[in-house]
Amino acid sequence: MKALRFDGHRLSLRSMRRPSPRRGEVLVRVRLAGICSTDIEILRGYMEFRGVPGHEFVGTAQSPAPRRLAGRRVTGEINLPCGSCGLCRAGLGKHCPRRSVLGISVRDGAFAEYLALPAANLHPIPDTVSDEEAVFTELLAAACEIPERVRITRRTRVAVIGDGRLAALAVQVLGLRTDRLVLFGIDPAKMETISSLGYETRPAEEATGCAGAFDVAVDCSGSPGGLPGAVGLVRPRGTVVLKSTFAGEARWNPSTVAVGEITIVGSRCGPFPAALELLERGLVKVMPLLTAIYPLERWETAFRRARGRGSFKVALEIGP
Repeated sequence: MKALRFDGHRLSLRSMRRPSPRRGEVLVRVRLAGICSTDIEILRGYMEFRGVPGHEFVGTAQSPAPRRLAGRRVTGEINLPCGSCGLCRAGLGKHCPRRSVLGISVRDGAFAEYLALPAANLHPIPDTVSDEEAVFTELLAAACEIPERVRITRRTRVAVIGDGRLAALAVQVLGLRTDRLVLFGIDPAKMETISSLGYETRPAEEATGCAGAFDVAVDCSGSPGGLPGAVGLVRPRGTVVLKSTFAGEARWNPSTVAVGEITIVGSRCGPFPAALELLERGLVKVMPLLTAIYPLERWETAFRRARGRGSFKVALEIGP
């Protein structure tokens, strides 16, 4: 099969052996795969990953597959826990210390013609949801995890920091729960798109004048400055939700967290059924966020476009 492989120094298109599903796993023929900020950070050294990146995908379940999946379009959860440790037994498999993660840790990912995942990780895609919409499922699920971790009501004042793919989905998910929502960003083109969806946006420099104005701040910036910026926006005993991951270190004095008695909540992967339901019901709009689709052979152009200003989601068309 054709696949993009990262060797720790460079990404290249090459021929690789098709994965052989283990017991309980399903072979998936990949149709479409999204380029995520995490994929770009992997090329900068994040997680020290070696192999096939990519974890946002739409594919067709092939043999072997249970009846609910066979021949269906599917997308999949990315964590593969051991199933036997204490965290797994407690229902916290995504935190299993021995887990592999599709396209991020140990397990080859979706920038290939085929991948293999446990049947339990796979979700059928509703017929009314297109491939182009469904490729946002993993990222939308991550946005859906925010209200799972922090209570949001109509009276909750929420700030979202960042104007990328995750931020654009986070405001839509949170906007279903509160009308008191502001996004702070730096890219005028992206902010214009988010504004066109009906959400208030402000330039990041205006955040300094909003110190303590919010109950909850969500850092979707993907940068070292996002967390301290979010802390500065919340009131005493407010809550900061940290969604950013990146290669490198952040230097910051956290004393304001202690003084303000601020709660910091980490948030990562989220519920796929909730994300698919939002897509099926049309409650979250993702097509305005699809910047471009390129064939796998044009992966270099695709990655340049994904890194470019004004880009949201760039995807690779891999198979039929």
